[in-house]
Amino acid sequence: MKLPRDLSGAELAKMLRQYGYQITRQSGSHMRLTTHESGEHHLTIPNHASLRIGTLSEILREVAEHFATTREVIAGELFGK
Repeated sequence: MKLPRDLSGAELAKMLRQYGYQITRQSGSHMRLTTHESGEHHLTIPNHASLRIGTLSEILREVAEHFATTREVIAGELFGK
């Protein structure tokens, strides 16, 4: 699945709510998200107007690893068909 090229950090944070992630703090231009589903997990997401593809891919990989699935499954659920 092709990842979106114009996704902002704030939009991604909203999408990750379906996995239980909530913004727990913000320091400068980075947001810290935490979920307690399947154990506690923290993510740091840049609050930029447009996330780089590599950054987005790495964030999805971390979420997939925490939920014991693949990046493609997570991308499909967030952006997919």
